[in-house]
Amino acid sequence: MKVYEALAELFHSENTTHCFALLGDANMNWAAALDSRGVEFIYVRDEHNAVAAAMSWARTTQGVGVASVTCGPGLTQILTALPAAVRANIPLVVFVGEAPLRKPWYNQGIEHRAFVEACGAQYVSVAESDNADESNWVQRVRGAFDTARTQNCPVVIGFPLDLQEDLWNDPALLSHTHTVSKTEVDIAHELTPAESQIAAALKLIASAKRIVVLAGLGAVRSDAAAEALELADVVDGLLATTLPARGLFWQDPFYLGVAGGFSSDTARKYLQQADLVIAIGTSLASHTSDGGKLWPAERVLHIDKEPQTENQGLTVAHHHICADAAVGLRQLLRALKSHQQFQSANSKGWRSEAIANEIATAPADNKSYTVEPGLLDPRELVTVLEKSIPTDWHTVNSSGHCAWFTAQMHKRPANRFFTLREFGAIGNGVAFALGVAVADDQRPVVLFDGDGSFLMHLQELETIARHGHKILVCVINDGAYGSEIHKLRAHGLADTGGMFGRPDFAAIAEGFGLQGRTIRDLNEIPQQLMEFEKSSVAAVWDFHVCDQVVSPLIRRSHGIN
Repeated sequence: MKVYEALAELFHSENTTHCFALLGDANMNWAAALDSRGVEFIYVRDEHNAVAAAMSWARTTQGVGVASVTCGPGLTQILTALPAAVRANIPLVVFVGEAPLRKPWYNQGIEHRAFVEACGAQYVSVAESDNADESNWVQRVRGAFDTARTQNCPVVIGFPLDLQEDLWNDPALLSHTHTVSKTEVDIAHELTPAESQIAAALKLIASAKRIVVLAGLGAVRSDAAAEALELADVVDGLLATTLPARGLFWQDPFYLGVAGGFSSDTARKYLQQADLVIAIGTSLASHTSDGGKLWPAERVLHIDKEPQTENQGLTVAHHHICADAAVGLRQLLRALKSHQQFQSANSKGWRSEAIANEIATAPADNKSYTVEPGLLDPRELVTVLEKSIPTDWHTVNSSGHCAWFTAQMHKRPANRFFTLREFGAIGNGVAFALGVAVADDQRPVVLFDGDGSFLMHLQELETIARHGHKILVCVINDGAYGSEIHKLRAHGLADTGGMFGRPDFAAIAEGFGLQGRTIRDLNEIPQQLMEFEKSSVAAVWDFHVCDQVVSPLIRRSHGIN
């Protein structure tokens, strides 16, 4: 057995089922060995997309995503994806070959650790010298998986190219499986809240008249939706979610949608009226409160394993319950139900048929625009897509100006709507859709992406075609970098640096062997969806939207009337 075969066996023993990779000299033998062990490889066209796709695969399956690239330029190509994985708390292991130790100079040699740690990820150099310590190597690989699972973070594993070719001396080291179950880790670390914190929370709730129950990914991961819905009912509260948890309460008539910069007009109105926000399983990042514009910190009760007082330069909460989301909610509900003031539900009178009707019928954005003939209003486009796309299909929201509009698609469940924006990078949409499709190949995936973002990595259409995934790419095409042109215009500057025109995306898709459509009439969408569902190949739909329609997020942040 060669060392690279032993390393492949270690990855296989960690229940690795899929790996997203682009091969080079320093990882190709390892990849071939892992492939031969039954792991499914998705070979992408750009290293960045290997990591980005592994990220969405991990978020969708709640497992550890695995990716691999070669040394040097292979590693530097993933430096946009890594900080996004760090900030989104994605469990990820990336195998990277290192330059050979026994060569004094190697063309692709570079200090990997400095790059990886600058991104906030962890770097494990398995073999830092020419001395073979196989037991130590085994511990480092297994430790990397343990860290990724238990800390929800990306870990990059490096191993020198030349040492991979050596013989492995002790096969017995590989016979002991050491996989840590993420479920077991979570159960072992479930936190029960202190009685004093529950008592303080009861006083807060008793003094509040307009309560919003806000849930984040922590509530999704601890399966706390039922408890959150019950809490909202008991305290007569409205419901909201963070953007990553969007859709958790999608069937409830009092679900306002996303809280933060992506809030609808109706959501903003009621979030600002709230005199208590009960935030469950969320980091309370700056964008969740729109930089503190939606509610003051003194009106926030934070229920989380790691409750926050300060985050991202803001004071975010004055009141805390330190607990797992589901455990903390169950304790709070028991206390509320035994408390005389909360014997009867809906005693505060904020919920009403009028509010439910407003949530159901009011447009997300009331601003009026004149749309040029032949172009579409992105808000109307999203409304039709929301009504037409089956709720059991996966949908993926990319980044960029168009993401505000598609984030308003509230009538689909959280586990069918993927979004990841923590690093604010565009260009990830196709890779994210690919990762979701690999994670669940039993249902179609619909990607909403801007033209600028899509153009960054449209070469992955070839990957989608080669692997045969059923992905529908909806390009919301304003012929520009939307955020940039609106900001330039707001400051009275020329927008030429952000205007690029509209390539023929339908023809490009057909060039990759996929279906391509340029859709100018929204009435065509239901019929086109039926045809896509019957087909066996992926498709790209190009929607030409008006570049004069500005999202409320950009309007507010740049003073656009």
